[in-house]
Amino acid sequence: MTRTVGQPSATGALVSHPAGDGATSQTASAHVAPSPDRPAPPDAAPAAPPAPAAKPRPARSPIPLVITALAALVLGGLGVQRWLYGRHHVSTDNAQIQGDVIPVLPRVSGFVVEVRVGENQRVRAGDTLVVLDDRDLAARLAQGEADLAAARAAAGEAHSVGQMEAQLAAAKASVKQAEATAWKAHGDVERYRALAAHGVIGRQQLDAAEAAVSIADAQLQAAHDQVASAEASETSATARVAASRAARDLAALQLSYSRLVAPLSGIVSKKDVEVGELVQVGQPLMSVVPLEDVWVVANLKETEVQNVATGDRVEIRVDSYPGHKFWGRVESLSPASGARFSLLPPDNATGNFTKVVQRIPVRIRIEGGSDATHVLRPGMSVVATITTLDRGQRS
Repeated sequence: MTRTVGQPSATGALVSHPAGDGATSQTASAHVAPSPDRPAPPDAAPAAPPAPAAKPRPARSPIPLVITALAALVLGGLGVQRWLYGRHHVSTDNAQIQGDVIPVLPRVSGFVVEVRVGENQRVRAGDTLVVLDDRDLAARLAQGEADLAAARAAAGEAHSVGQMEAQLAAAKASVKQAEATAWKAHGDVERYRALAAHGVIGRQQLDAAEAAVSIADAQLQAAHDQVASAEASETSATARVAASRAARDLAALQLSYSRLVAPLSGIVSKKDVEVGELVQVGQPLMSVVPLEDVWVVANLKETEVQNVATGDRVEIRVDSYPGHKFWGRVESLSPASGARFSLLPPDNATGNFTKVVQRIPVRIRIEGGSDATHVLRPGMSVVATITTLDRGQRS
């Protein structure tokens, strides 16, 4: 038979449990309602406090939304401005200052006796840079002068009679003498023939007269041949004069090559010559860089040169001078990409093909050049921005 036994709950109220036989009844009898003098069991939990009342949420501020909207408008405006700017401007940092680098090369070989310039020294066109030993070249010039004088003496000049000219005059005089002798011989033979026909003279005298005519004619022909020979000798002597003069001028020119001068005004660079050194023809000794004549080469992508044309205005910013602007004009566009002028140009017909955007060199003329505080040197990196026009606006 089952019975229920009361047990206090966490709130002090009695909770009834079913009671059974044996251990169950003992356990139920052990849990007796506490008396006022007996404390509550230690495992009894205290009463839960009442839940606090919910606080009202504060109202959200509109400032973050306003800031976000303003930021979106500013970014959008900047994007539109950048898009409009990019429609009529092409910019690249793949650009450099370019200029001529003139090598100084000897035209004759010899020993260096003097070097008159130093590294990075400014020179003017015509300044002497290097002096070579010119003693052998001076001897060649003296020999050329002597040969020319001998040729002039043989050929003669306007104010003097040369050897060949005298020989020609003598040959012409011999021709006149031979002509006179031949004329007399022909006259004699005609008279002898008339006398021989009348039996006045014998056959022997007539034969002698005819032999004299033949001799006179032969002498006349020989005189004409001497004239032709003298004229040929005179022509040869005149040619020898011209050859001797050319040899003399060549010796003088080679003597002038013993002094190496600056081809133009600029700065000396890469000096590689010292006193006492034996230099050969074509050996680089130094270079001269004219800083007054420089330009910009901008390597634009092939997709950016569509609207670039000669005369477009260019803004140039040099990395060495931040905040300073130079201005220029597009002077010309290269007829081919830079890769076509490389040592090993690409051949897309062999192997696997990978498309690479090519670069087109654009030459830009700098307006106004550089000044003393902003010197432009070849090799400087620049950022070039070209102001372009649409094709419709150009036409």
